[in-house]
Amino acid sequence: MPSVRISRRRFLGQSAVMGGAASLSALSWTRAAEAGKLRVASVGVGGKGWSDLTEVAASPKVEVVALCDIDESPEFLGRAVKRFPRAKVFTDWRKLLDEARSFDALIVSTPDHMHAPISLPAMQLGKHVFCQKPLTHTVFEARQMQRAAKKNKVVTQMGNQIQSTSEYRTAVKAVHDGLIGKVKEVHSWQAGAMDWILADDRPKDVDKIPETVHWDLWLGVAPGRPYKSRLYHSFNWRGWQDFSNGQLGDFGCHILDPVFLALELGAPIRVRAEAPAINREVWTKKSKVAYEFPGTKYTAGKTLKLTWYDGVGHMPPRDALGVGDAKLPGSGSVLVGEKGSLLIPHVAMPRLFEGGEASKAKIEAVPPGNHYVGWADACRGVGKTGSHFGYSGPLTEAVLLGSIAIRVPETTLRWDAAKLKFTNSEAATALVTKKYRKGWEVKWVE
Repeated sequence: MPSVRISRRRFLGQSAVMGGAASLSALSWTRAAEAGKLRVASVGVGGKGWSDLTEVAASPKVEVVALCDIDESPEFLGRAVKRFPRAKVFTDWRKLLDEARSFDALIVSTPDHMHAPISLPAMQLGKHVFCQKPLTHTVFEARQMQRAAKKNKVVTQMGNQIQSTSEYRTAVKAVHDGLIGKVKEVHSWQAGAMDWILADDRPKDVDKIPETVHWDLWLGVAPGRPYKSRLYHSFNWRGWQDFSNGQLGDFGCHILDPVFLALELGAPIRVRAEAPAINREVWTKKSKVAYEFPGTKYTAGKTLKLTWYDGVGHMPPRDALGVGDAKLPGSGSVLVGEKGSLLIPHVAMPRLFEGGEASKAKIEAVPPGNHYVGWADACRGVGKTGSHFGYSGPLTEAVLLGSIAIRVPETTLRWDAAKLKFTNSEAATALVTKKYRKGWEVKWVE
């Protein structure tokens, strides 16, 4: 079967249709600008990238002018070309950025390790950015993303889209309305299976790279490794430390988001993980991460303890939650307050408890927003984003500090946020950043 690198006809199977698309793609750059629309480009258009792209494109004020993916198969770049036939097509995001004058905003929906390497130069070119969660692969990158967004005055949004739902908005308002009083402690969890961990270590055997996959571009800044089908692209990269931050990285920016918003948390001062021994390849299948944060006006003490649990069936101790025998969701949070507890499922309406019993008090529902169109509107100067990098950057930092603790378990790590270091562990501090593959170094923001 011929490669798509030779002909984009493979995407549609209709040369006449693709011929028309090719002839129009060069015009799409200016056509959107003339129509007063936001010109959007997207890197990573399969999987979650597909929904990110189509949800943003649902705005009548958006024109999708460029598509980029390392996979040219019909399930990835091919499907996007069918949906947006006038868009220019790329497999290398660097070549897309070479034509940065032709678009206004960029969606980045790649594996975690490429979030910052693509988003940072885009922002330095003055492009608005929507980036998937977790915002970055390292704590240092998260700090850089905040700095770049602020310095270049661009509109940003992290893809923790549940923040904009009625469910999470309602939970935040319930806390701000004082329904449970000041919060004493928090328990958050994701007790589902990590089906994306398919190996305990790097495999020794190698598979042939599909002709539609640009493997070197997929690796990007990560250390080189041979291609192996199913283990990495397109979904199971989540199990590998070189590409992700494990279960906490995958879900923390969702589940901890209403907690951070409700309590206005910042950087933790201490973090400690209990987890099985871990190698430097795959993530552990179970962990408990205990954070300690400075108190805020919504907390009962000078500090707040927040504990994260993940792994199949790994839940917080029921007697610590104040929810009686209520059935707990597979993932969510409980905020234990002076007057009661608030259960925040992932994703369902929050439930209020008093004295260990379901409360009859009414929780006022908050209408939902639109995380995607809201970003596109804000790029055009209409409204603001809720998960801009000034907020989602610190949230990501806290999540990734937990991932570091999992890699240095059974140690209470003291975090100095101003200096971006752990004051009592050189091993943990070394994980705040990482080495980048030669030729793929990132240009940092001063």
